[in-house]
Amino acid sequence: MSATPLPVSAVEAPARPVDDSERVVLLDVLRGFALCGVFVSNSFTWFSGRNLLPRAQAQALAAPPLEAAVNALYHFLVNQKFVTLFSFLFGLGFSIQLTRAEARGSPVVPLYSRRLLVLLGFGGVHLFGVWAGDVLSTYAVLGFVLLLFRQRSDRTVLAWALVLLVAAPLLIPILQRFGPVLLHGAEAAAQAAKVHEEHSAQMRARFLAGLSSHSFWTSQRENARYFLWEMLPQVNRLLWMLGILGRFLLGLLAGRHLLMQEVERNRPWHRRLLVWGLVPGLLGNGAWVVVMHLRAAGVVDPARDAWMVLMPAIQELGFLGLAAVYVAAFALLFQRERWRQGMRVLAPVGRMALTHYLLQSVVSLCLYDGWGLGLVGRLPPSRCVALTLAVFALQVAISHVWLSRFRFGPAEWLWRSLTYGRAQPMRPAPARATESSSLGGTSDSRGD
Repeated sequence: MSATPLPVSAVEAPARPVDDSERVVLLDVLRGFALCGVFVSNSFTWFSGRNLLPRAQAQALAAPPLEAAVNALYHFLVNQKFVTLFSFLFGLGFSIQLTRAEARGSPVVPLYSRRLLVLLGFGGVHLFGVWAGDVLSTYAVLGFVLLLFRQRSDRTVLAWALVLLVAAPLLIPILQRFGPVLLHGAEAAAQAAKVHEEHSAQMRARFLAGLSSHSFWTSQRENARYFLWEMLPQVNRLLWMLGILGRFLLGLLAGRHLLMQEVERNRPWHRRLLVWGLVPGLLGNGAWVVVMHLRAAGVVDPARDAWMVLMPAIQELGFLGLAAVYVAAFALLFQRERWRQGMRVLAPVGRMALTHYLLQSVVSLCLYDGWGLGLVGRLPPSRCVALTLAVFALQVAISHVWLSRFRFGPAEWLWRSLTYGRAQPMRPAPARATESSSLGGTSDSRGD
């Protein structure tokens, strides 16, 4: 299924950013929601230093009942669900841009490639100049892979998505665990795993010391070192990237079938998604929360218990299931006027997602690094989440003020200007008579 073609007069129109009247507001709202969740996740695990702390110290911060509850809720409701949403929206946006390019009669590859190259530049600067956990560079690289699927059938796209999201999380951990045993023997494999874990612990400790330093240059040097020598070579990073590509493909399929552009027509699908997503979402995330408690109690040990190799696949089903629930719930609620008015508060921050994603990293370094307020490794889960939500609320307010005066966020303006090869006008054009996308129903919009 494809979107309704544009009028003949627009077929040969040059490529340009979408006008406000062409945006799918629902996608902006969902993107703003996803941005909030990603910020909470990044702050909870990385900016706060939680993933770098020795296990005993991290468990001590989460020991009080309130902190234990916040920790469990984070892993159940937030962890990896919002990067799943962002990845889904990236693939859906590609699908809509492809539809628009076909309607204009122009090839999508040259323009989209320039768009990805500019995004890769943003990601490189963010990765090495700000934070090792950058996702923009990964999106840009995988975006070129996504281009290979633009003319593939729905069946082929779905098959690859299943391989990447179901088969890979099941097979790669099994090979990672049992491959060395078959090749070198159990004793040698256990010794190699111990050496690897000791090395990783040393790298985490060094990175944490760098972030705690009062020198900005020291912290950023250790940031780059940690990415190059610890994050980049990890097999888990490959597994994570394959999962991102799988989510892109699901977004591509949703865009082809106008799942988010024509919600009312696809209402039965969204209702099914609520049910289909809730079951694996509850089971997958619930299982992981239980396993976390068992690990903290010393009952479960990944190095000892071979069945733990199944957890990545179970987690992946939980991530996808709950993310599907979020998507369907937002789509259905947005069709109700009472809900729509409240949810639209998130639309401006969603339109400035790139700007605010970068800003979140900069603000977080100022809050957590030693040269800033020095909160790294010190905040319990509840305070970390509260601080993050306070900063995000400020971002929402800034977005409303900024977009009342300008068309794009600063980073979005630069991205578009470099993509199209000319400076885009920042001031909004005179208001049009109607806003065709007030319900997110315009079939030729991309909402980027």
